[in-house]
Amino acid sequence: MRATHSYIWTHNIEPFRVKVGLLYSSRWEGHNGCFEFPGEMGVVCSDGLDWEHVSVSFKDRCPTWEEMCIIKDLFWEEDEVVVQYHPDKKHYVNCHPFCLHLWKPIGMQLLVPPSELVGPKPKGN
Repeated sequence: MRATHSYIWTHNIEPFRVKVGLLYSSRWEGHNGCFEFPGEMGVVCSDGLDWEHVSVSFKDRCPTWEEMCIIKDLFWEEDEVVVQYHPDKKHYVNCHPFCLHLWKPIGMQLLVPPSELVGPKPKGN
């Protein structure tokens, strides 16, 4: 998959693919499918229409920052930038109250603000 997309797709993720029921998929569908990770974390990923996308949800709470970082590290390289969008209200889509999304356009580099605008770097970095 790295030849066309930047997902890190390892055999470590494939065992969590949903293989039965309404949301089933097979490895033949590549980077499109539903996954159930420990702790009842549901993950849906896709790579259509020139976007890489991973959504993360729980039944009764939103994912934490740490959980989103784990998912980012599972699906993308360390040096890749992905984003969580907050669109204008007219483009809101909310199919699940406890779901967050990570996005990366295929073939484009996302702009990132200078780190100094986020906060001071710890000494030694």
